[in-house]
Amino acid sequence: MVRRENPHVVLMDIVMPRMSGIEAAIIISKEKPEIKIIACSTVDQNNMVMRALEAGCCNYIVKPFKSEDVLKAVRSAVKQNSKEAGV
Repeated sequence: MVRRENPHVVLMDIVMPRMSGIEAAIIISKEKPEIKIIACSTVDQNNMVMRALEAGCCNYIVKPFKSEDVLKAVRSAVKQNSKEAGV
């Protein structure tokens, strides 16, 4: 889907049916490093957060989350994109 849509930001669950969010983040980060990935999960463990960040995620939010949490994470990702683009 990322290849087809070419988004600026991806909000992705860590637990997915065919491929983990960690695996997907690694692929996305290699193929399209300009895309910011926000991981989300019910797992709030330091090792899972670190794995997500090492895989290329720019943020990690824990379920259940409020809409404000998602907006804050997306705004932060967009801000990172703007800084990297020199805007």
